[in-house]
Amino acid sequence: MEETTRLVSLDWAMKRLLRSKSNFKILEGFLTELICKKENDQIEDESLKKELKIIEILESESNQEHKRDKFNRVDIKIKDSNGEIIIVEIQFDSEYDYFHRMLYGTSKAMIEHLQLGEDYANIKKVISVNIVYFDLGMGKDYVYYGSNNFIGIHKQDELELSTRQKKKFNKISPREIYPEYYIVKVNKFDNIAKDSLDEWIYFLKNERVKSDFKAKGIKEAKKSLNYMKLKEEDRLAYSRYVENRRYRMSIANTKELDLKYSHEEGREEGKKEGREEGRVEGIEKGKKERDIEIVVRSLNQGLSVDIIASITGLSVGEIERIKERRDA
Repeated sequence: MEETTRLVSLDWAMKRLLRSKSNFKILEGFLTELICKKENDQIEDESLKKELKIIEILESESNQEHKRDKFNRVDIKIKDSNGEIIIVEIQFDSEYDYFHRMLYGTSKAMIEHLQLGEDYANIKKVISVNIVYFDLGMGKDYVYYGSNNFIGIHKQDELELSTRQKKKFNKISPREIYPEYYIVKVNKFDNIAKDSLDEWIYFLKNERVKSDFKAKGIKEAKKSLNYMKLKEEDRLAYSRYVENRRYRMSIANTKELDLKYSHEEGREEGKKEGREEGRVEGIEKGKKERDIEIVVRSLNQGLSVDIIASITGLSVGEIERIKERRDA
């Protein structure tokens, strides 16, 4: 069996370790392999290949430790050496409107970094990197890239900037001005690392790296994110974090499955009774009973009312009433 090294997960590292300048090379390595891959694959001379450099970590939503997203979502906002803003987000729970939130995140970042009265030309380029542990959309690949091109309806040519614009902005295409998006669907990865980007995705999926991995930043990750080299208190904190995250994901998956089965049960009941009311009542009854079961189980596990509310979508008042009935 090939030797592997256990590392802490990237989401925990983003919270605890990667905001330190001494660990910038880890994120720089991952982002270089992802964002610069297409360009670097065309260059044979290693010394000429592009490398992404982080200048500073900017304030992001997860810096503020929202209770709702404590285990579900982690993000970090970066300014690179080109002055561009990179948002790296890790998302565990399924969200039907996640694409919309990606758009909101890039739009918000652009607005936040444009001072009142500044020219539109000063809008910062934003790159959105989304690492998801659920099946987002429909597709066969596990890494997707999105950008904004303007293609002629009649001539099918790509619209470029004018000569004057090219000189002023040092860009060729409007695509270089608009946000770009990367989606890494971790669970779609087949665990076969075919290139250096795959080595990083292997780590994202398994929280381990193989001894022969050579991707940029992996060497530094082995050193700084090594689970066995953590202080005892940090190992305990990490273990609690992982357990809470797994439990939350299990609850979310269970709720999704139960909702599906509730619909099916309600549909069958409706058919038997021959009434639409039976189908609706069956769905609602199954969902309500399952919500109560999830709340009780979560309370027994010691989760707070706020966290349970974020998991189930129920109000704090509803959860408090279920808690009162449980304790009666």
